[in-house]
Amino acid sequence: MNKVVLIGRLTKDPELKFTPGAGTAVTTFTVAVNKRFKREGQLDADFIPVVVWGKQAESTANYMKKGLQIGIAGRIETRSYEAKDGTRRYVTEVVADEVQFLEWDKQVNSQGRGIEEPIADLTPANDDIPF
Repeated sequence: MNKVVLIGRLTKDPELKFTPGAGTAVTTFTVAVNKRFKREGQLDADFIPVVVWGKQAESTANYMKKGLQIGIAGRIETRSYEAKDGTRRYVTEVVADEVQFLEWDKQVNSQGRGIEEPIADLTPANDDIPF
């Protein structure tokens, strides 16, 4: 079983890219996850790279930013590649299946403008319920 659940804060703004050809969205970011124990009186954290694909990738890039708290559920994946200098590089990262925005200052729409209030209340009035 390969299942990871993390709650932490983004260390920088998420980076959104699109794959060549198909144009699938992929967002990468790093999450700082606090450790339970302090080291020399200071809180310590692990810095974990995360990859999100598809619509969740676009939403994460549009609504999250550095310092905000996020929840991730996914799996650990390892891979290797040959760097430009010819050396073999190894990468371990979390591929997120689920993303929860646990905190935000303002929601941001796709044009990057802040939304101060909800767009609409979609809750039906009591007389609209068909039973």
